[in-house]
Amino acid sequence: MTVAVTALCERSPSLSAADIVANLVPPQQFAEASFASYIPDDDYPSQVHARDLLETFAAAPTAATTGKLFGRRQKTEEARPGVYLDGGFGVGKTHLLAALWHAAPGRKKYFGTFLQYTSLVGALGYATAVEALRGSSLICIDEFELDDPGDTMVMTRLLGELVSTGTRVAATSNTPPHALGEGRFAAADFLREIQALAAHFETVRIDGTDYRKRTAEGSAAVLAEADLASYVASARERGETVTVDTFDDLLAHLATVHPSTYVRMIEGIDAIAVTGVHVLTNQTDALRIVAFIDRVYDAQIPVRSSGVALSEIFGGDMINGGYRKKYLRCMSRLIALTNS
Repeated sequence: MTVAVTALCERSPSLSAADIVANLVPPQQFAEASFASYIPDDDYPSQVHARDLLETFAAAPTAATTGKLFGRRQKTEEARPGVYLDGGFGVGKTHLLAALWHAAPGRKKYFGTFLQYTSLVGALGYATAVEALRGSSLICIDEFELDDPGDTMVMTRLLGELVSTGTRVAATSNTPPHALGEGRFAAADFLREIQALAAHFETVRIDGTDYRKRTAEGSAAVLAEADLASYVASARERGETVTVDTFDDLLAHLATVHPSTYVRMIEGIDAIAVTGVHVLTNQTDALRIVAFIDRVYDAQIPVRSSGVALSEIFGGDMINGGYRKKYLRCMSRLIALTNS
């Protein structure tokens, strides 16, 4: 069967508040994540400790009590409503966070990246976002980002309101694979930036090496124009849905679509082809690409491109600026998606 090639630029989805919130669930690759399926490295006991602590956190949403003589019960020290997983890349933080989400009781619980939550606030407005999340039993935040003071302040305020009404919170850091040791453990930074909320969080450090064995070497795969056209034609013959866009058209289109709807833009797509890739000098465009690739990576959609390697698009001094971690994470994901 032949499937007509579509373009991402043809898709301008809109989502209601309910739709956006409904998308706050673990990504497809962690849809079945559980504590049992987490395989700790025997060389790093902290991985077992982290798993066991999160199992306890999932099962004990309220403060524990102990029995006393004559049937009296005395409340023990109240369990903290927040937990922060602090560790390097590839030690299973996201797996454990998703396992916690699946195991925790309650029908109203959410899982998303830091960017998804800040996008939610941007799309709905702060007050509406608070109301949408209010009453949830658990909020899971993957890749909590500390590079934008404004966003960090908004998230801290949001979590403060939710924690005060009984919501529990679990978060991980956004340590990238190519950081070469920098910011490997970010607990001090995390607790300093959230300030008023710091006392609510218990920090769990997870040591280990990247189980995927990723390194800082390599680059995103690049195809010649003719080879890219051949790839698309073959995919069409197999009945796959492939989008084809020029890099400039994609950049322009992403500027018209709210990041909270990127997940809907790529719905039902089997592969993404991008032609004429070039180096970026506009940081706004670069950050939109980061947000978009995060959703593509979550969906594990292969990407094929021509022009400059996608892992080399962050030009100028971007890679050494304030958003270094975002760009390094995106580069790693582009290498993976273009070589899949």
